[in-house]
Amino acid sequence: MKQHKIYEPTDKMILLISDNYNVLQTMEAFGIGMGFGDKTVDEVCAERMVDTFTFLAVVNFTINGYHEVYDIEKLSVPTLLHYLKASHRFFLHFQLPYIRESLIGALDTENNLAKLIIKLYDGYAKEIKAHMNYEEKNVFPYVEALLRGEEPTDYDIETYSKHHRKTLQLHELKNIIIKYLPDDEKRSNLLSTTLYNIYNNEEWLLLHEKVEENIFIPVIRNMEQKQKKDDLSLKISNMISQNDKNVDVLSEREKEVIVGVVQGMLNKEIADWLHISTNTVITHRRNIARKLQIHSPAGLTIYAIVNNMIDISKVSI
Repeated sequence: MKQHKIYEPTDKMILLISDNYNVLQTMEAFGIGMGFGDKTVDEVCAERMVDTFTFLAVVNFTINGYHEVYDIEKLSVPTLLHYLKASHRFFLHFQLPYIRESLIGALDTENNLAKLIIKLYDGYAKEIKAHMNYEEKNVFPYVEALLRGEEPTDYDIETYSKHHRKTLQLHELKNIIIKYLPDDEKRSNLLSTTLYNIYNNEEWLLLHEKVEENIFIPVIRNMEQKQKKDDLSLKISNMISQNDKNVDVLSEREKEVIVGVVQGMLNKEIADWLHISTNTVITHRRNIARKLQIHSPAGLTIYAIVNNMIDISKVSI
């Protein structure tokens, strides 16, 4: 049942657990163990070097489904990565194998129906492993590259989002187990406990996927957009800086030649205007092209306007 409360940094950490015991698994994924006494969420997170804002964003979302209340800019991508990777380790190396062992221990494995149950579960586990291995090999390395300031060109978070499949449900398997429950009290108790774990596993996996959909993907999408803006700003800055340098290396005569070209003058007209020979004008234009790597009148026009060499009203278009 949803606890319609938004937990805050000043709340006692033990309150989260007493209100919602399922948060224990989330805490474990963040690297937060027990033994924190009466400390607040903020104090415990600080001790465990976990970003408090990100921790509470995930907790409040998984408990109440709230994801509209956080500032996406304040979420810590490294903290989210740690959480998702730890969640994967829990599923792949503990939860899935544990449930399988429990099934084997509770079933008569010589029984054909029991063999079918194990086969169905193995297919389910295989799909979960494939999904998580894909993220481990493609998504997480991509995000880590973004964090390093790199610009991968062969992947983006939109590709991941489009192929982010929902976890397989185990309706058939659960129904078979319920119908199969043996009369043997010991086996029945073991199988009931295993069935309970399967239901919990499905619920937690669904929350895990929702965190990826509603928090992780939007955060990385925002990160990509910011990086693109930063790259564009840097390119523009470099262009302006480079243009300033180019203006400095141009001689005054070369600048005058550019102004003449921009005003639509022919080489002979520029020569008459500057009282130099046509061959000298051609030489100047050749040097301008070499220095600026601009070889067209249109390019020189843009260059002259950007560098305030001529008023746009005097440009011949």
